Amino acid sequence: MTTPPLFPALPGQGWSVRKKPTFATIVASHVSGREVRDALYVDPLWQFELTFDGLASDAASYPGLGAESLQALMGLFLQCQGQWGTFLYVDPSDNFVSGQALGVGDGATTSFPLARALGGFLEPVGWTTSVSLVTVAGAAQSSGWTLTAPNSLVFATAPASGAAIAASFAYAFVCRFDDDAAEFEQAMQNLWRLDSLKFRSVRSS
Repeated sequence: MTTPPLFPALPGQGWSVRKKPTFATIVASHVSGREVRDALYVDPLWQFELTFDGLASDAASYPGLGAESLQALMGLFLQCQGQWGTFLYVDPSDNFVSGQALGVGDGATTSFPLARALGGFLEPVGWTTSVSLVTVAGAAQSSGWTLTAPNSLVFATAPASGAAIAASFAYAFVCRFDDDAAEFEQAMQNLWRLDSLKFRSVRSS
């Protein structure tokens, strides 16, 4: 599976950041007032909105904004052809878990989806970017496993029945832009801004 391009981390990103988990529920109302509800999503889709107060269009005028940060962000949008292509977004506040429990071995299963917990909710991650530690029954495993895109930990030999499996890993959201157009505004020479950039997560598997 081809790895999508990475959303650039840019110093000129402004506040605030909006992040919204969304579900889809069918609600059928009865004349008696009773309702029947059906949840269409087991896991949410995430909506993001970012602003960029400063984007530099050259390498020297605004070094604190990163050299040609305008081209980096605009180039990603062009590469994705607006809302057509996908990219990886590393959320600065939600991109790594340590010692995350993934399941319990049964002596036959070799593949375990990498997921992260938010409170009491466990959700598969969109795309695992690296794995720093894998443990089986509390013992670190330096080999005997591989990371398979987008988010699966695959063992060469199935973990023993009852063995707890955990991992520490970094991840990103697989996303698409919401629109086919993005409005970049030039505030002064070589300085640009972008008041709103909206995108949403998509299912990676």
